[in-house]
Formats: sequence, C-alpha cells, structure tokens
Amino acid sequence: MIGFGIVIPVLPLYAEGSLFGATGHQLAWIVGIYSLLQVVCAPIIGKISDRVGRRPVLIMSILGTAVGFSVLGAATTVKMLLIGRIIDGVSGGNISTAMACIADVTTKENRSRNMGLVGAAFGLGFMLGPALGGRLSTQIQDAHGLFSFLNPLYHSLNPFLTVHTPFYFAAALALLNALLVWRHLPETLTPEVRARAREKASLSEVFGGGRTPTIVIVLLSQISGITGFSVMTALFAIFCKHRYGYDAGQVGYVLTYVGFLGVLMQGGVVRRLLVRPIEKPLAIIGTAVLAASLGALAFLPVGSGLGLLLLVCTGISVGNSLSTPTLNGLASRAVDAHAQGRLMGLMQSAGGLARFLGPMLAFKLIEFDGTNAYGYWAFIASAGLLALDCLLLCALRVPAPPVEEAA
Repeated sequence: MIGFGIVIPVLPLYAEGSLFGATGHQLAWIVGIYSLLQVVCAPIIGKISDRVGRRPVLIMSILGTAVGFSVLGAATTVKMLLIGRIIDGVSGGNISTAMACIADVTTKENRSRNMGLVGAAFGLGFMLGPALGGRLSTQIQDAHGLFSFLNPLYHSLNPFLTVHTPFYFAAALALLNALLVWRHLPETLTPEVRARAREKASLSEVFGGGRTPTIVIVLLSQISGITGFSVMTALFAIFCKHRYGYDAGQVGYVLTYVGFLGVLMQGGVVRRLLVRPIEKPLAIIGTAVLAASLGALAFLPVGSGLGLLLLVCTGISVGNSLSTPTLNGLASRAVDAHAQGRLMGLMQSAGGLARFLGPMLAFKLIEFDGTNAYGYWAFIASAGLLALDCLLLCALRVPAPPVEEAA
C-alpha cells in the first residue's frame, strides 16, 4: 500500500507531463487498466489461493507488482506506461488474498474488527506513500528551524531524484515485501481446507445455500461505492493542480493527512465500535458521510484555501474508514472457510471493475465542466453513486453466524 500510495499523486501528473503528454482518454486507461485486469484475474487468483495456499500466491503476486513498478519507472512512451500497469494488474490479487488470510484465522463474529485492522495497515501505507511519492518526484527544499539539521541529507539525495524515482522506490519496497512474506508469513490455510476447495471448485460454494441475495447486494454495493470513490482518486491530483496550483509534493501531503486519519479510524475507532454487531449501521453511516464529502468537493471555490479542503478530506477519510472494513466483514461472514478466497476474489474483481469505471467516468465528465471549476460534474456523479450504495446497504440482510460459531 505504500507503493500504491506513492503512485496515486504521481502517476497522473507523470503521464500528463511533458515526457509523455498523455491525453485525458489515455490517462483514463493508464489509471484504469490495472483495475480492469483484476476483474478477470482476482477471482482466478483467489481460487488458486484456496487450492494451493495463501503464502505462494502472495509471494508471486507481490513479485509481479515489483516488475510492474519497474516498467513504469523505465517507461519512455505511453505504451510502456500501459504495459507496466498491465503487468501489475494481472498479478495484483494480493489484497484479496491478504483479506482471505485474515478470514482464515478469525471467527466470523470478529472478522469485521480484524478487517478494520488490515484497513489500518492499508491506511498507514496510504499515509506514508503519497508523502514519499511527492517528495521523491521533486527536488527537496532546505528545511528551516528545528529540522535544518536534515539539510545535508537533502543535498545528498537531490541528485538522485527524478520523475522516475518514485516507481523504482515502490518496486524495491515490493521486493522487500515478497522477501518478508517468504521468510516470516506462515500458511494460514490448512491442508484439509485446501483439499476441500479442490473437491468443490464451483461458484455454487459462494452463491449456494440461500446466500445469493446477500452476495449479489454486497457485490453491487462494492461496484457502486468504489466507482464513486475511484472518480475522486483518479482526479484528485489533477483537481488540486487546477483548483489550488498544487504540485505532486503538496498533493502527497494532503493524501498523507487522509491516510493518517484512516489509520486512527480503522486501527482504533472502528475496531472498538465493532465489539458489537453493528457492521450494517456503520457501513450505511460511513457511506452517507462519504457521499456528502465527495459532493462537497464539487462546490469548493477555486483557491478556497487548504483548511476547507482538509475539512472535506476529513469527511472522505472518516466515511471510507467506516464503510470499507464493515462491508468486507459482512461479505466474509456469508460463506464458509474453504470459499473465502473465491469470495474475496469476487469482491476484488467487483472492486477492479469499479476502479476501471471510475477513471473512465471521471475523465469523460470533466469534458462537460464548461464554466464550472475542474471536476464539478465528476464529483456530483461520485456523490450520486455513493448515495446509491447507501440504498443497497439498507436492503442488505446481515448474515447470521453459524450455530456452532455463535455458541
């Protein structure tokens, strides 16, 4: 997630800059192709992890991420940017597999709480990544006051900082991640569960037993909510450039603030709230807050100041922190242990489709801004999709835990 966070503020500005000069249509594909490929690849990777185990799948997928980032760093054309994103997209099933690891080692009653802990780890990566990406892509200015002792370090780093540096740094982190998984992560899926997954490979294990309405609503909620949120993530760096004149470093600091709040919310507040079985109300409240905050982005005046932007970003972070882990927890409670990888693969596939649709919708709608400030109609649409997500969550029937686990 640090690598992912590094890319968010840098990639759109990197592709739009003088080195590549990508058009809006090309930007949509560069941002979205990774997620489109996960629509197909994530369920396959989830199914493989059910059969062979989580650990080998995590190692291979993270190595694919390292290769993809390296290609982005070495790119000299828009086509090479697309190839790098394709490689990462094909191998990018590691989030669903990590979620399945958590599902393997927790009871269904505590699953949403532990999904929130994973969300906090993601938030920590998202907090550090944008700041690193922004700094690594620009020359570091001298510090003043208490931090002036860092200036010799800054001067030694500056000769090595180019627009390509963030991607090579992210690739190195992915290699380190793969090494740590290989050395320290135990296999979380027992041989008995893997054998059962090989015997029963059909999707009926996910959708059977009267679970279809619950799973369908969860998947539709995932698509609607993440499409709306992805409109924001696709446009945010360029939005800040057009409305506030921010560069990648300044955008990185704003996103670091969003990530910091996410760590506090998902690592502390959400886990404490989920001591009680209130996933559905929290998901609805979080989605409503997120919808209102994304809609507010549309109405921020040009150059309105950092304070107002951070206020809206607070709502975005709080809303997302309440909705994301609770939805994953509700989904995972609906199926048995041997089908967790397949379900999380389907969830990531739905999320991948949404993360493809979001950038496509975002860069199309900015063509209709006219006299409105940059991103106006895109953020209106984003808020509408989150409002639809709220309605879907209201219709969701919370799955009851099995009798033996409830006891």
